[in-house]
Amino acid sequence: MQGSAHILKRQMARHAGERCPPLPSPVSANGERSIAVAQVKKILMGVRRQGRDIGMLLQRAGLAPAVLEKEHGRVSVHHYARLINVLRRATKDELWGLCSRRVPLGSFALASRLMISRETLGDALREGCHLYHLLLDDFTPRLIVANGKAYLRIIESHPSCPRQAFAQRTLLFFARGLASWLIERRLPINRVHLSGEDGEADTTETSQLFQAPVSSGESYTELVFNAEWLNLPVRQDEASRRVFLKSAMPSLLVKYRNDACLTERVRVCLRRRLAESLPSLVDMANELGLSPQTLRRRLKDAGSGFQYIKDEVRRDAAIDYLMRADISLMEVASRVGFSEPSTFHRAFKKWTGHAPGVYRETRLKSTTEGQLNRLLLIYDTSWEEGLKHTYQGGIHQPPQKPMELIT
Repeated sequence: MQGSAHILKRQMARHAGERCPPLPSPVSANGERSIAVAQVKKILMGVRRQGRDIGMLLQRAGLAPAVLEKEHGRVSVHHYARLINVLRRATKDELWGLCSRRVPLGSFALASRLMISRETLGDALREGCHLYHLLLDDFTPRLIVANGKAYLRIIESHPSCPRQAFAQRTLLFFARGLASWLIERRLPINRVHLSGEDGEADTTETSQLFQAPVSSGESYTELVFNAEWLNLPVRQDEASRRVFLKSAMPSLLVKYRNDACLTERVRVCLRRRLAESLPSLVDMANELGLSPQTLRRRLKDAGSGFQYIKDEVRRDAAIDYLMRADISLMEVASRVGFSEPSTFHRAFKKWTGHAPGVYRETRLKSTTEGQLNRLLLIYDTSWEEGLKHTYQGGIHQPPQKPMELIT
């Protein structure tokens, strides 16, 4: 155990210079992102417990100490981010003294590094939970899946105080933001459960933070979302990770905020019909109770488009199926709504830069199932090569697959 702790400490030191991004905030009336003073007071609970000079810390962040006296006041996200960095440097703690044990600088950066090495979001979240289990004494995060729902749950080591309760929500927020970045889309939360009894203002702030309904007085503090999201592939690498850590979290979260309510509804409808003939823009608009023009405009305002979402849904599903060597390429094509394998082949190469068979073989080489999967690929990849040559010759009948696997 001491050896593991020593290795972990060395890894933390390597990542200590990489910044942990600040928390997000709602948008103020004039469009500038801002946060409530009540949130600032909570962030300061740790340093207040340590007896630090709160006024001096606020001044270092460019905030007047009198800002705390404004009950319904808000501060700019710029000053908020500066305060987070001030607290981080002063405490050498990525949770700013909120917990009984310091979370070493570099912990969030190390978590992101470990998580990008995993194939799916579910595996990545489990990796992150394992790391923070080693780092925290007061509570630990755990991923639980039951009845089609995923629960990112906080398990307390002992009854929490308000300071630690805020630390728990902070950790869940970081986990949700990191998960959204890993899969390159906003992870929609169905509900937030809080174990403590919160006032109406706190519940509203938490609801805005997670963009989900909140209920307090629950058995656990946890985020609840659909378990199917755990199967999405991780889409980040080391280069994008470094950019992510340097970028401001508020600007990142604009990308994953609820632009999305409509976009997500369209995406869910399309996922349900993947194996069928996917609906047209007109059909989708009718299903959503909108005119085609309104649907097109609202998707455009959200930075998206109907064809883009359709391609995205098909691409993500295809990648998931390709990670299963027991599903043939022809069946993958059918499952994601392509009647012609050659059309799927061209589309997938356009989406990813790789042919489906090549993509599958490359990704499966790194899995622990390796040997069996590679045996199954002997016939499936060779079939794809035959498909390519057949369709180049203008023949529209796909070649026959071998009837048996020879080992």
